[in-house]
Amino acid sequence: MRSSGTVLVTGGSGYIAGHLIRMLLDQGWAVNATLRDLGREADLRRQLGGTYASLRFFEADLTSDKGWRAAVDGCSHVCHVASPLPAHAPHAADDLIVPAREGVLRALRFARAAGVTRFVQTSSVAAIAYGHGSGIHRFTEADWTNTDARGLPAYVLSKTLAERAARDWMAAEGGDMAFVSINPAVVLGPLNSAAHSASIEVVRLLLSGHMPGCPDIGFGVVDVRDVVDLHLRALTAEGIDGERFVASGPFLKLIDVARILRQELGAQARRVPMRHLPDWMVHAAAMISPTVRQIVGELGNVRDCDAGHAFARLGWSARPVEDTIVDCARSLIAQGLVRP
Repeated sequence: MRSSGTVLVTGGSGYIAGHLIRMLLDQGWAVNATLRDLGREADLRRQLGGTYASLRFFEADLTSDKGWRAAVDGCSHVCHVASPLPAHAPHAADDLIVPAREGVLRALRFARAAGVTRFVQTSSVAAIAYGHGSGIHRFTEADWTNTDARGLPAYVLSKTLAERAARDWMAAEGGDMAFVSINPAVVLGPLNSAAHSASIEVVRLLLSGHMPGCPDIGFGVVDVRDVVDLHLRALTAEGIDGERFVASGPFLKLIDVARILRQELGAQARRVPMRHLPDWMVHAAAMISPTVRQIVGELGNVRDCDAGHAFARLGWSARPVEDTIVDCARSLIAQGLVRP
């Protein structure tokens, strides 16, 4: 579907946002995009295309009102993609929670004031599938992460509390503005540039040989191009105000990702480990590594998230997960982020 409206995309330098901006431009939308630093504008224009009329950048940060009024002026829709996603454990949970929660509330306030008709929040399955105990679980959009559970990672808390806050604000203050959330699993796929999301790190670490083995952890996988497609459908579909849409393909263990890389890339994946890492070794490493400590609670768990609602309601589909993983790996190699 082609459009002549204007969409504000927050976090314009991010992984999902970059793919989203390119697709919006291809479909005839005009795009305003926020950046924390306008010094990146020239590089992003080379990556994303568009003209100075169809793609405009504005300096705005999740933690300040500065720049938001100008960024959303004239926009009919908002895709709020910006949210902190660090590659390593933060020093304090509030380093993620506060900007995530306050950022979405700030974007909502300015969007409503500007007369935006639809607001799409990029949430996460992190807001759905945690705090329900260990073992094998299957989740849908009806489920919410239990924030009272002990030991939840800061990122999980930040995504859950941000989406909860957004929905509470919409119920009290949203007026006629429609609201939808997209809840992706781990987002992989091709890169626009050498600047990449923390979600890509799992493939980069496997390819680089920096992992001695594969711990017994896993995650749902979804292609960045399919996540973008779901955002586009959510921007224009009728009768979906207030809904959530899981964006996920199959749940894979880390050893499954390793096997796909070995099978499809041959010699380029020669450093990918093909042995299981014993749980006791992960527990030992967690004693000295905050990053490893975050995954200890995931050992042996299956958090499978059902995307059937997006299939049925919006006609969305996900490409084969093998294509997603291989395209991600080849892109990392092409960008010089991994030397095979």
